[in-house]
Amino acid sequence: MNLSLDNRGTQAILALSVCLLIGVAWKLAPHPAVAIAIGLVPAAALFVLSRPFLMVLLFVVFSFFRLHEVFPQLYSLKIPLLLSLASLGALAWHIGLTRKIEAYWRPELTAVTIFFVLVLIGVSLASNRPIAIAYFKYVYWKIALMTFAIAWLSRTAKDFDFASKLITVSGSIVGLVAIFNKINGIGLVEETRVTIGRAIGSVLGDPNDLALVLMFPTSFAVSLIMTKDLGRSSKLLGLISVPILFSAVIATQSRGGLLGIMAIFAVYGYRRIQSKALFFSIGIVAAMALFVVAGISDRASGGAAEAGVDASAMGRLYAWEAAFGMALHNPLTGVGLDNFYSNYFYYSPHWDGLNHAVHSTWFGVLAETGFLGLGVFATIIILLIKTALNTLNRVERNRGHVDPVIHAAAQAVLAGLVGTVVSGTFLTQGFTWPIYILAALVVAVARWVDAHLPDKMPSLTTDR
Repeated sequence: MNLSLDNRGTQAILALSVCLLIGVAWKLAPHPAVAIAIGLVPAAALFVLSRPFLMVLLFVVFSFFRLHEVFPQLYSLKIPLLLSLASLGALAWHIGLTRKIEAYWRPELTAVTIFFVLVLIGVSLASNRPIAIAYFKYVYWKIALMTFAIAWLSRTAKDFDFASKLITVSGSIVGLVAIFNKINGIGLVEETRVTIGRAIGSVLGDPNDLALVLMFPTSFAVSLIMTKDLGRSSKLLGLISVPILFSAVIATQSRGGLLGIMAIFAVYGYRRIQSKALFFSIGIVAAMALFVVAGISDRASGGAAEAGVDASAMGRLYAWEAAFGMALHNPLTGVGLDNFYSNYFYYSPHWDGLNHAVHSTWFGVLAETGFLGLGVFATIIILLIKTALNTLNRVERNRGHVDPVIHAAAQAVLAGLVGTVVSGTFLTQGFTWPIYILAALVVAVARWVDAHLPDKMPSLTTDR
């Protein structure tokens, strides 16, 4: 059965359905505005179904960058909810009915699926099941579903180009607001560390989480600058965005964020600087300068005023010790999704009257999914890095036959992965958006390269 929007039968069914809907709505609420609103539904539906990638990407942008919390005026509009409904509808239509989108499979998706299943099992066996169910219900199932949606919907060079630019622009918007807050002393933590949306309880109200959000688009912004043959508008966007993102991360004074930023720049530098001795020398000097510029020594926690191992570092060590204890007690399932905080009291030998966050991707995954979950998670990361590196090498060997935006995307996802792995020492990212968005894009770029760059191919026309 052909359910394409170009089919007259499909159009007739849609028209009859809308007329029936108008009639029922008018019976229940006889007001002209109802008919006008429903009359706009077909146009909105056609727009959504004709642009499934846009709907999914906008949903990810609002969910990850929390733009509706950065600008509280948008909060009441329920934009993420509307975009999630549009995304799911478009995805179901094109995969299940029109068959215009292929639901392909790769080894990376197998590993990701196994991890999702382990997390779901852990939810049912969590020590505090209501907390685990709540996080899964309101956050994690969206991440799981959109991982596959992004991978399957990112198909052409235009898709990768748009994704890179939208991620960069969204990150820059968040960065500008962070810089504004820093300059005006709004929402500062410990008097020096910038945040966004603390008054409304936004996740960006934590400097470390804000640093994570800002670090993610940095790899895409740098790729716009470093990739040859991109258009001037792309280069200009990168040149404007990198200083904004860099300055905003510095304003958070997050050590994990700074490590991530350094790792991202290191990926680009390592592949371009011939002398590795020079590369490491520059890296050491840059790290020392960045530490000074960021004012880490001025932090109330983790600053130079604290003798020996600072309180912030000791807090992390205590949290990691508790995480290991949770995994020892629950080696196969952990304590359950989002359950580290509520279990800290029972597993920490250094109780100070407060529960603490784990502040580590690796120990967070270990605590909440056990040794089995950490093993699968590490496998995912290894697979993704190998795939991203192999994809970038293939693209660079065939640079004359590949659209520059593919090269830019391949560089960005590799740098972003490395930055995520490095910053994971101090930032909790195991069950948040960045890793999964990067995983989806790594898979999508690899799929494009496999389709357009067979190992033995004399020539190629780009898919634009």
